[in-house]
Amino acid sequence: MKHKVFIQGYEGSFHQVAALRFFGKETEVMPCATFSELIKKTIVKNDDGKGMMAIENSIAGSILPNYGLLQKSNLTIIGEVYLQIDQNLLVNKGVRLEDIREVHSHPMALLQCTDYLEQFNWKLIETEDTALSAKHIAQHKSKHIAAIASKLAAELFDLKLIAPNIHTMRNNYTRFLVLEKTSHAEPVPNANKASINFHTDHTKGSLAKVLTKIAEADVNLSKLQSFPIPGSNFRYSFHADLEFDNMAQFKNVIEDIKASTIYLKIYGVYRNGKLKRLD
Repeated sequence: MKHKVFIQGYEGSFHQVAALRFFGKETEVMPCATFSELIKKTIVKNDDGKGMMAIENSIAGSILPNYGLLQKSNLTIIGEVYLQIDQNLLVNKGVRLEDIREVHSHPMALLQCTDYLEQFNWKLIETEDTALSAKHIAQHKSKHIAAIASKLAAELFDLKLIAPNIHTMRNNYTRFLVLEKTSHAEPVPNANKASINFHTDHTKGSLAKVLTKIAEADVNLSKLQSFPIPGSNFRYSFHADLEFDNMAQFKNVIEDIKASTIYLKIYGVYRNGKLKRLD
């Protein structure tokens, strides 16, 4: 079965790598310029497309605007992907290191490769996307410009990977959420993780009561993120990721914490993703 998946960025981006990792080689990616566009296109009526959206990075932390987009959408989380981000220096075939005068890439990719880049007197040019940088040097047959991008970008645009794994931090993972319209989403077999959002009444100890009930249920709270509630005076909602052994355990803990919350929404119940290196 061929899957259509909306991604932020262009072909060859890490979003595409994550989509291929989750859905397999028979995946058609639909590039979107922004995360907002990704969300909007995933919820189009009478369309079975899914979305792949980055949500946090092990170095940079949470992508807070994307949690906001998730809160406002009518989408369900059906899975997640943890992807190690390996940055590579790409050039057109025949280009040598001594030929390079400029390096183009997204600001974050350039920052991730600072130690390597400082060895050379290259001009660093910030662009909107790693994969787009690779595509541009291929299209223009650049002889003196390199790009920092994924191995997939090198394959797609027939570029030479002149220096692999040039990133400074070796343990750099990005977590992606797999999204689907709630009306299309089906129960995920063997689910052992869930994402929820809740509000308390903000009385003394109200949040502690919720967290205590989660711990007493032997459920692992793998993430807790707070967000200001718009229009309130410094009141917050909380996003929580819960890891559990079986659905009965999850249903019980949800019932237990309902009494201590004034609002609770389940964004999705899915299988815990595994940390994997790129091939």
